[in-house]
Amino acid sequence: MSVTTIDLDDDALEKAMRVAGGGTKKDVVNAALREYAERHERAALVAKHFRAAQQWDYDGWQRHRAEDKQGGA
Repeated sequence: MSVTTIDLDDDALEKAMRVAGGGTKKDVVNAALREYAERHERAALVAKHFRAAQQWDYDGWQRHRAEDKQGGA
């Protein structure tokens, strides 16, 4: 854990502490940082899957699935 001195928006911090149900400033800021990082990681995964879905060949998948069913029967 590192010690850092930063200027915080008092109104935003007060609102975050109210939403979080209390806790210390440190707890609320750390929770906000974790949530921020997790949100961006999720957004990156969604974007990755969206890009992959754009390349998806539904007709090709159906043909492949039909061939698998015929070969496995």
